[in-house]
Amino acid sequence: MDYVRSVLQPGETLSVIGRRHWIIYKKAIGALILAIILFALARSRPDQSHFIPWVLDVLALVALVLAILLAAQAWFDQWNTEIAVTNRRVIYKEGFIKRYTAEMNMDKIESVVVTQSILGRLLGYGSIEVRGTGEGFEDLHQIADPIGVRNHIVVG
Repeated sequence: MDYVRSVLQPGETLSVIGRRHWIIYKKAIGALILAIILFALARSRPDQSHFIPWVLDVLALVALVLAILLAAQAWFDQWNTEIAVTNRRVIYKEGFIKRYTAEMNMDKIESVVVTQSILGRLLGYGSIEVRGTGEGFEDLHQIADPIGVRNHIVVG
């Protein structure tokens, strides 16, 4: 929250700090499951005379490396994303070297739309779209507790 804290105005207080949901790791989890399955298949073949077991080992290793890279990317995205609601505005920042920021004053907010899939409802994540008078705002995807964040925006 370094960016958010650096742009707070005098008298402005944080109402809620939003965060990305752990679902952003789904690709890494899928690659890890694939690696485990491939490792298990390579070890479970009783007759390996007609099959080259090292091919499965190599594929499993590739899937494991891919899982690690995907997890690192998701972590980096989560680490570089800041979402905050203050008593005066909504602040969104993403990026490390190339930074994208969006801010909307509370008095300019017209509506807040929350979208959740069935899985999102079950796991507690969703997307938030803040619509302002005469302009839109960044859609905030895969946000943990989107209803709670929306409530802080609406109450503002």
